[in-house]
Order: sequence, then structure tokens, then C-alpha cells
Amino acid sequence: MQQHCDVIVIGAGPSGACAAKMLAEQGLKVVVIEKELFPRFSIGESLLPQCMSFLEQAGLKKAVDAAGFQHKNGAAFLKQGQYSEYSFAEKFTEGPATTFQVKRSEFDKILADQAAIAGADIRYQQQVLDIEHHVDNVTLTINDLNSDEQYALSAKFIMDASGFGRVLPRLLDLEIPSQFPVRQAVFSHIKDHLPSSFDRNKILIIVHPEEPDIWFWLIPFSDGTSSLGVVAEEKHFNKLGSLNNEALLWHFVNQTEDLASLISQATVTTPVRKLVGYSANVNALYGDRFVLLGNAGEFLDPVFSSGVTIALKSAILAAPLVAKQLNGGAVNWETEFSQPLRLGITTFKHFVISWYNKQLQDIIFYQTSQSEVKRMICSILAGYAWDQKNPYVQEDDRRLKVLAEICAQ
Repeated sequence: MQQHCDVIVIGAGPSGACAAKMLAEQGLKVVVIEKELFPRFSIGESLLPQCMSFLEQAGLKKAVDAAGFQHKNGAAFLKQGQYSEYSFAEKFTEGPATTFQVKRSEFDKILADQAAIAGADIRYQQQVLDIEHHVDNVTLTINDLNSDEQYALSAKFIMDASGFGRVLPRLLDLEIPSQFPVRQAVFSHIKDHLPSSFDRNKILIIVHPEEPDIWFWLIPFSDGTSSLGVVAEEKHFNKLGSLNNEALLWHFVNQTEDLASLISQATVTTPVRKLVGYSANVNALYGDRFVLLGNAGEFLDPVFSSGVTIALKSAILAAPLVAKQLNGGAVNWETEFSQPLRLGITTFKHFVISWYNKQLQDIIFYQTSQSEVKRMICSILAGYAWDQKNPYVQEDDRRLKVLAEICAQ
């Protein structure tokens, strides 16, 4: 059976739902192919304020605001008793200063439902098997996981928002090695029983006392639960042999007194999961009648919660270009999509590298009064990685090195 539409979006996560909604509102026939059944568990739960601008542009902010998610106004860092926080109200860049910490099962379902309301045909439990380029269309072979039957779906354009599934990079051989070493994340949701003095309005990043490249996230939600995870290179996990995921998580927690005492009464509420080798890159973000959105293109690291921000930015950039191209307009995908998107990705990348080589950790834990430099750093932590007025966007790598040397002295 051959079916036809204008645009196929692979994946109903944030970037896919955002792009699908925007294109459906342009009158295009949009079909979203999603392998999972929503709601479903996902990490990437601490949004950045820059996300709110993108959600507003896509007409999604009102639905998110009404959901009752945990308010977020900053980020805090903890290492061997040293505490440092960044209030997003004190950032350098104009724009929203608050956002939310969300359970992605609920957040993603809200966005997908809004895309469906706009007219997108969202098909859950559908798996893309193959792709073929033809003279006048691109055709996917899809397996309906409900019936185990295959069908062909053709479109004028395909947007890959498949996240870690990375459908088109695999099928079109676009993947290239990430510059980051292989790291592993082990994570779960917990009933946190945090003390009443704990600031639930901020994500807390905790650094391991002996291994500064090992770190934890603690993301409080509005219902008394939190997301808890540990990130480390594989070698740290391999030393522990055959421990199961839950034992691995608590092993590292118990090595870190600051965190262990903070969540001493916590209980696990979801299965402890792991993700290995998540950092990824591609040799192109676009090609013949396709574009890669969000994590399907490049994923860096969860340390600065940049994933959803980059995903939404890619959708906001790409959707109008797809509509323009399908309406006969000329589009330069390099200058109008790839280069603008990579500006922010590169900024986040330098911050991730600086975190793991300890330069950014030295900066963050350097105790000093509020300054213009701290406001600039705060803007990046708030997701404003595309603000070229900020020197840490323009020359982030060099400036971070210089600043780290000053703090170290």
C-alpha cells in the first residue's frame, strides 16, 4: 500500500512535534511516524529559559504553562561542600528568565497533542525500516508494530526528529564519531524527601569528590519526586563488574557525601535505566529533501541540559524553510539552517569540553560577587547560546581558558 503526504516527520518528541505543528498550520499534509506509544519515559527534563521563546514562536507555550510543571529559575552546583548558584534573572541576554523542570512523558505528550490538534497525523508504534529517493518524492518503508504489517509512505520532504534513534543518519550513512569519549548515564526517578530548605526551583549538579569528570543531576519535580542520574566514562562503570543499574547508581551516590546525605530518605519510583555512548555527530545536517533535527543530528552531553533547547531551535529554523521550499521558494540550507544552528551547538560544545577538563568547574566554583562575566556565563547556562552580543558566544573557547586561568590563580 502506497500512501502520500507533503512532509514526513520521524519522531514525535519536542523537535518533531514543534515542526509538525508549524507545518500543519501552513496547510501542509504532515504525517509523524513515532516508534513508541506516548506517554513514554525520557530524560532531558530540565528545560532552559531559551526554550520558552521557541515554544512561544511555535504556539506551544500556553499549553506548557498550563500543565503545572515545576518552576525553574536557575542552576546550582555542589562539590565537597562548595555551593554555587546562577540565577537566570541575572543573565546577560534579554529574554525569558524562568522555565520548567518537566517529566518528559507529560511534556512530550502535550506537544504532540498540540501538533495533532493543528492537523498533523501522528502515528504511534510505527518503525521506519528503509528510505528510497525517487525523482519526485522520498519514500519510507514503515512497519506498523501493532499489526506487524509494512507499508510505503512517500513525501516531498522528510524531517528526522528521531532523537537517539537517529534513523536517517543510520540509513543514509551520515554518522561520524563524536569527539567526546564514550560516557554512560544511569538514572531514575525517586521520591526525594528533600529537606524543606532545599531550593526546588533549580537543577542541582553535584560533582564527585574524587573524580571531577563524574557528576550527578538532581532535578526536582512539582509532585515531590526528582530525576536522579550519574554520568561518567565507561571505565568507571567497568571497574564495578556486573552490578545492576540500581546498584551502580547508588554506588556512586554513596561515594558522594553531599548528595548521599541530601537524598538519604529517597526511594526509587521508576526502573533504573542506562544510556551508553549517547554523544553523536553527523557529516551533514541536511541533504536531498531531508533535514535532521535535534539529537538526530548532533547530541553533546546532558551536563548543561542543552538537548531540548537545540531540538526546539532546529525545528524553529527548519519548519519555515521546508514550507518555503515546498511552495517553490529557493532555500540555502547551509546558510539558513546548518550554520545558524551550529553556532549555538558549538557554544554548548565548548562549555561541555571546558566542564570535563575542569576549567569551567573552576569558574563556576570561584566564589566572587556578581559581575558582568558571570552574567555572560549565566546566559549560556540559560540556553542563550545564539546571542552573538555575548562574548562567550563569539569567542567562547579562548575566553573560557583565560577566565579559568584567572580563577585558578
